[in-house]
Parts: sequence; C-alpha cells; structure tokens
Amino acid sequence: MSRVLVVDDDSGMLFSLRGLLASRGQDAVIARSGREALDHLDGVDAVITDFAMPGMDGVQLVQAIHDRDESLPVILLTAHGSERVAVQAIKSGAYDYVTKPFDVEEFCVVVDRALEARTLRVQNRRLAAEKALGQSIVGEAPAMRRLLETISRVAPKDITLLVSGETGTGKELIASLVHAQSHRAEGPLVCFNCAAIPGELAEAELFGHTRGAFTGAVQSRRGFFAEASGGTLVLDEIGELPLSVQPKLLRALQEGEIQPVGAGRVDRVDVRVVACTHRDLAGEVRAGRFREDLYYRLAVLEVVVPPLREHREDIPALAAEFARRYAERFGMQDVRLLPELLDSLQRLDWPGNVRQLENAVARVVALSTGGAIGLEAFAAASAASATDADGEAPPEGTLSLREQLDAVERSLIRRTMAASSGNQSEAARRLGLNRGSLIERLKKYGLMPG
Repeated sequence: MSRVLVVDDDSGMLFSLRGLLASRGQDAVIARSGREALDHLDGVDAVITDFAMPGMDGVQLVQAIHDRDESLPVILLTAHGSERVAVQAIKSGAYDYVTKPFDVEEFCVVVDRALEARTLRVQNRRLAAEKALGQSIVGEAPAMRRLLETISRVAPKDITLLVSGETGTGKELIASLVHAQSHRAEGPLVCFNCAAIPGELAEAELFGHTRGAFTGAVQSRRGFFAEASGGTLVLDEIGELPLSVQPKLLRALQEGEIQPVGAGRVDRVDVRVVACTHRDLAGEVRAGRFREDLYYRLAVLEVVVPPLREHREDIPALAAEFARRYAERFGMQDVRLLPELLDSLQRLDWPGNVRQLENAVARVVALSTGGAIGLEAFAAASAASATDADGEAPPEGTLSLREQLDAVERSLIRRTMAASSGNQSEAARRLGLNRGSLIERLKKYGLMPG
C-alpha cells in the first residue's frame, strides 16, 4: 500500500483528500502545516501540499523536502490563475501541480504518475547499488523497504552513520550499501573490526604507526583511516573499541585529523565513517563503557536493521538467493529450493537472523547433488551438522525439519554456553538473543544448570 502525505491547513480539504486516497487503496498521512509535514516524511511515497499556508508555504516545503530526499515526489495544489507560482514550484523541485478546484480523474492520474516515478527512482538506486556490490539485495517486506529507502536518502549525504541491530542481521551489508550509493563510491571501502584487535594495538591499526613505535613495529604502517581516505571506513562492533582509543577517534571524526603512533606529526584524512554495533550504545554510555560525546558524534543519524523475525516475508526470497549464490560458487547447475521447504523456512525461528539462514542454506547446497532440494534433504543436512558438532546424531526416527533444526539449535546453544564459561548474558549476546529467550531455550533442551 502506498503512503501519501497530505499537507493543508484546511480541515475540510484534508478530510476530502484522505477519503479519496483511501477509496483508491492508498494510506493518507495528515499534516496541517509545512513544519509538521517535515516530521512525517519517513516511509512516505509522495507528498500533496497546498501552496497557501501560514508559516512555511508550499514552495518552501518543496525546497525543504527536496533537500532531504530529492527522489520524493511533491504535488502542489494551487489556486486557479496561479500558474506562475506552479512554475516556481517545479523549478524548486516539485514533481507536478494541480489547480483547484481540480478534476478528480486528472488529480488521480497525477498522483499515480508521481508514485510510479518514486518506485522507479528507488528501483534504479537499488539496481545501481546491486551492480556496485556485485550481489542482489533482498528486502520487499515493509520493515526492509523502509530501511532501504532511508539508506537511499542518507547515503548521498556525507554524514556519519550508526547502524545498529542484532547479531547476524546484515549490518555490514547495509554499511556497504551506504558506500555504494554515496558520492564516495569510487573511493575505497575499508572495514575494521573493533572486536578483532587487542586493545593495545587498536590505536596503531586505526591511525597507523612509525617504525619502532612499539615492540614488534619493525616498519612504518599506514592505518585504516589513511587507507580509507577519499572513501568510507566501516567500524564494525564499535561498542568493543577500548575507552583509551575513543578520544582519538572522536578527534578524527570532528577535525579530520589523525596522529600515527610514534609520530610527531598530524595527518589530514577525508573519510566517511559508518559504525556498526549490536550493543545498546546509549546503555553502554550510562554504564561508563562508552564515551557520551563519541556516541553523539557517531549517531548523527542512526538506522536500525530489523531482525529476521520482523520481515519473515523476505525469507523465501533470501533463501532462494543464497541457494543461487552458493550453487554458483560450488559450480553446480539448476539448484532450487522446493516451495514446501521455503514455506517451512518462513515459519521457523532464526535467532541468528539472516546469517543463520544463509549458513543453513549454504550447508544444504554443499551437501546436495544439485537439482531440487526439499524438506528431507534439508533435514538430513541439518542432522549431519548436528552429528559433526556434537559427535552424536539426533534421535533416530526424527527426520522432520523442526526436530532436526531443534537438534542443531541445541548443539549451538550448548557449545556457546561452554565457550562463555556458563555466563548466560555473554552466551545470549553471542547468539543474538536476549537473556530471557536464551533461558527459555536452555529449559526446553534440558541445558539449565542444576
């Protein structure tokens, strides 16, 4: 369903337009002033606004909307004889205008054309991004459409971005998508995992170091900031960055300056930073584990990648895309997932989100001989995975997909609890679950400590 923002200070006109749009299967969002309209742009596919309004008039609203999202079509309603104003609005970025009193059929044609233009612009941006990334982007569910449309609007604007979401939701892909749709797309895309480097080396890795700056520094090295100059630097797991390094990162963001470890000079860098985290950074700030000033500098704009459970409609398309991708990688022909399997996958819980789904599909494709893959093949692949992980097969005679995946989930939780030394909070973090959900699963699989 398309969403149309209607802006007018006349309650009667708002009522009439909302009814007309609703009769055509379109959802109308109402605003009674230009200022109010600017607070309701998220998720909107088109805007219809009156010209003559107190405060911010229609042309000023067109300009403000165009500055935020040049692909969002705006239709201006003008009084008869105001063609000069309409021409001014078109020059300011309006899609079209309709003169009041208007003919309903003419009005509907203009609205439909505006919505079609919006769809084409969004699709073109996605196609360009897919070409740059070298892979398809799946996301037709409302939650993902809103996210992808937000990314298409903010990517061209050279601002720092914070991408948050549960483990396995695809935050790194979203960061790459931002780069691909930005004006820096021809520049380097460099990723740094803040959790993968010991704290004492993180500063040297980010900002570089001179020869002899510390034990083991046998030669000078450029840091990740210098390597990303002119492009985008993705700071994955930013919540793991040591507190001692955070002031230096803040300086790099604010001043565009870095100082390599052991150097007496300051270097200028031109880098856009996209930070990713599965943590609640605001909560980390309250706990004293993350600098408040750095948090606000990173979160100039924050986008949240929804967990897979909030866009289940995309699971069949995601699974089919993963099957195609891994079949191509393994040199296999005509690999396809049967509808019964896709339907079952859509109904299952995926606590590890898209990453868990991808791994499951990769496993079944790798173990298949090609052709059609159904429930039984998927269950057998899941059983093989559980056998390899635990050294024991799932119970005999339970070849249903649900039971086999339960066995795999039990194995994963057991191993994660062991790796976390029995710490439920840490295990939940690694699994991308909240602690309550983990406890439910521990009870379900008989893994609760006595």
